[in-house]
Amino acid sequence: MATLDNPFTPGFGQVPPFMAGRRYVIENIEDAFVNGPGDPNLTTIFTGARGTGKTTLLTLLADEAEERGWITARVSSVPGMLEDILQQAARSGSHLLAQEQKARINSIGIGGVASLGWEYADRNNAGKNWRSRLTSLLDELEPHGVGLVITIDELQSEFDEMVQLASVYQHLIAEGRRISLLAAGLPYQVSRVLNDKSISFLRRAARHQLTRIPDSDIRVALKETIEAGGKQITDEALFAATRAIDGFPFMMQLVGYRMWPKSNGNRIDLNAAKRGIEAARYEMRSNILETTYMELSDGDLAFVKAMLPDKDVSLTADIANRMGKSTGYAAQYRRRLLEEGVIGERGRGKVGFELPGWRDFALEKLEEEDF
Repeated sequence: MATLDNPFTPGFGQVPPFMAGRRYVIENIEDAFVNGPGDPNLTTIFTGARGTGKTTLLTLLADEAEERGWITARVSSVPGMLEDILQQAARSGSHLLAQEQKARINSIGIGGVASLGWEYADRNNAGKNWRSRLTSLLDELEPHGVGLVITIDELQSEFDEMVQLASVYQHLIAEGRRISLLAAGLPYQVSRVLNDKSISFLRRAARHQLTRIPDSDIRVALKETIEAGGKQITDEALFAATRAIDGFPFMMQLVGYRMWPKSNGNRIDLNAAKRGIEAARYEMRSNILETTYMELSDGDLAFVKAMLPDKDVSLTADIANRMGKSTGYAAQYRRRLLEEGVIGERGRGKVGFELPGWRDFALEKLEEEDF
């Protein structure tokens, strides 16, 4: 019998066959692509901890935009971003743009790693600044009723290109241009961007925080993915997997991916689920938890330690007491950990851990360090 392909996608930014729990957000943006200029959701910023699916969501939305006739420029917030936007847009819209506007290869390097050098070949734009070049591109798209969607991953404010992009984008919106900006980043990165006075325009962007997904949505997406791939999962296995995933998108893909080859034929039973969960937890620890832990300050870790005696939900007042500090002092670290995506709000004055397996992981690390 032929081996069935694994349908789960734990790889970076890969779009899964069934996206759990983000339907409302996706539909809002899809409607904006149809509505065009004036729809506030055309400028949207997504925040969330590592593994909450930010990059995957950007990829999916860019794909949806192209299906609706838009062209896309998919970039990361790094030096060279502005030129990359022009080149990616030119390539995506090559079927609509005049020959002078198309990106062309100007070099090929093979030095252990293959590489392509792209040149934005537009003789008419020689000497023009970035705003003028982008405007020229939009002018060519306008008669076709086509707009440009720019997606920016790992949003950050620490370089001048982000300031220039925000300034130019603001003017293009005011001109009624058919353009969209979708960006994503870790909560603290986004906070820095929005607090930067040079790019304060982005404070008016629609914002969505990507938090844990309800177990009911995880259960449905997990089951549908498995069945669409040609296998079945028992109720016991599905319950165990859903519980281990704990509403975390990356963990869902990891658990599913690791359960798949451990199934008995085309049936994933409880034993296969347990083995897959064990493997996924190990990867979750190395890929997400370790990296997040290393970024925390001593004050952050003191706050985390003060939460550990509580089973699920912690009161900020209790945390402050255990830290031996005032509630105002504790609130500073509460805010920092919320921005890191380590904790989430559970009601007025209440917080809980957001990352699956974080409690046990943090307890082990703090004991090792005798914090």
